[in-house]
Order: sequence, then structure tokens, then C-alpha cells
Amino acid sequence: MTDAPDPDEVVVPDDLSGLLDGAAEVPSVALVVTQVAAPAPLAAACALAKVDVDAVPSTVGAIAVLRDPAAAGDGAEAISRLLRALPVILLERREGQITATRWANGERGDELPAGLVLSDAPAVLEDLLLGSISVADVAGVVSSVGMSRWQAMRALAGARKGR
Repeated sequence: MTDAPDPDEVVVPDDLSGLLDGAAEVPSVALVVTQVAAPAPLAAACALAKVDVDAVPSTVGAIAVLRDPAAAGDGAEAISRLLRALPVILLERREGQITATRWANGERGDELPAGLVLSDAPAVLEDLLLGSISVADVAGVVSSVGMSRWQAMRALAGARKGR
């Protein structure tokens, strides 16, 4: 007599909550939409905060494409803390689902309808989020990775002079 399970037997787990818990999945893409006018100052601020991003220009403001989507919450918190009162929106893609969350002053805010956020978004935002293009395909990208503290301070000073 063997203890092998019957192949025709259906086994129902005791706890089904894991099947519905999409939040536990690691996002495959995480973007932070900001009101920063240009990618260089955003990349510089992220370099000072030790957040690895590729800052992409867009018509609505620079977009921080997080290099580590698993650290999306920490990245959004750091970026929103740097930008103080300016709200940012964290967009995450998990499997086929997109979520949008508002952040301000380092605090997570309310969830927003992703469709509404994307309805008037520039094409580059949607393309990056859906994986239609990679960051390498976008012109004008500035990376925070490898940017020294001195380079970051210089980029921020240059952005202030341009005002």
C-alpha cells in the first residue's frame, strides 16, 4: 500500500487568500511620474537619495523608471520626500494589472484609477509601463546610477539657474 495521492483527487487548500493577493507579487515595471521639468535634476535628486533610476523626459514632467521594481515603495517614498509638497504618482505593473498610487512628503496616499491616470498620459509613459519600449530607446534619458554627489549637486545648481 502506498501513500501516493490519487491523481484524480482534487485538493483544495485551507487558505485561499494567497490566490487573490496580487499585492504580494513583485512588480515587473515601476515608474514614478513627477512634475520635475527635466530629467537631469530628477536623476540628480535620486542620486543624492541613493535611488537607482533612469529619468525620462515627457510632456507632463520627468518620469523616474526604477531600476529595481521590487523596491517601488521605497523609491516612491524617497522621491516624494525629496520633492516635498509636490505629489508624485507611482505606477506599477504586475502581470497584466496596473496600479497607481499618489505619494507626497514621503507618505503613501490614496490609490488612483490607473485608467484615469493614463488617459491623458504621454505615449512614452504608457509605452514604458507596458514594455513596448525600453528606457534605452528613449532620447534624453539621464541615469542616477554612477552619478557622483558632486555631479548631482552641479546638475541641481544648473537647473536652478535655468529658472
